[in-house]
Amino acid sequence: MQGIHHLIVLALLAGSAHAAGDAKRGAQLFRQCMACHSVTEGEHLTGPSLGHAWNHKAATAPGFQRYSEALKAATLTWDEATLDRWLANPQSLVPGTSMTFPGIKQQKDRLDIAAYLRAVAENKAPRTQSESGAGMMGMTRSKPDLKKAPPEAQVKSIRYCGDTYTIETADGKSEKAWEFNLRFKSDSSRLGPEPGKPVAVGAGMQGDRASIVFASPKEISEFIKAECR
Repeated sequence: MQGIHHLIVLALLAGSAHAAGDAKRGAQLFRQCMACHSVTEGEHLTGPSLGHAWNHKAATAPGFQRYSEALKAATLTWDEATLDRWLANPQSLVPGTSMTFPGIKQQKDRLDIAAYLRAVAENKAPRTQSESGAGMMGMTRSKPDLKKAPPEAQVKSIRYCGDTYTIETADGKSEKAWEFNLRFKSDSSRLGPEPGKPVAVGAGMQGDRASIVFASPKEISEFIKAECR
């Protein structure tokens, strides 16, 4: 009997070890989430920061204001079991959630991401950083530090004439953009630009689109000058 009991204990331990995720592998898998989520505390993107999501109630990240009513009404805590179900199919777990994500098919991948988020919350995992780019039409990182933008991305003036914007940058160059291909945005986070110093961020598959990011919305109309030369 003692031998059988010993085998049962070993089997249970083996099962637990198999169920536990691999945080290191999870850090690599988390890259597919980085377009919408940061693991830096307080840094919200399209979705909330996941820096301290582990073992916290859903829809409670401080400072994030874009939770769906469905998720706010859910009584979920982000533990391994809940994250496993959420990452498999968010709409199935919380019908009406605004998170548009097709889900991760392999349970091992889901558990590894959960292990990574736990390690992040416990300060036991390195923060995964996306790569930064440079240039007015080449800054491709989803959330770069715009205070450190290179001269070719620092906007000095914007003129509007007809259907064309002319953008002058700190490197002494100017570039023309069709009005339909240019967007104006604001970023009030710690990674946003300095007041009065907007930054151009490239976009589009052909490199023909860009966003001009300001520190606050009120700067947009003040900065753009209707002027034809």
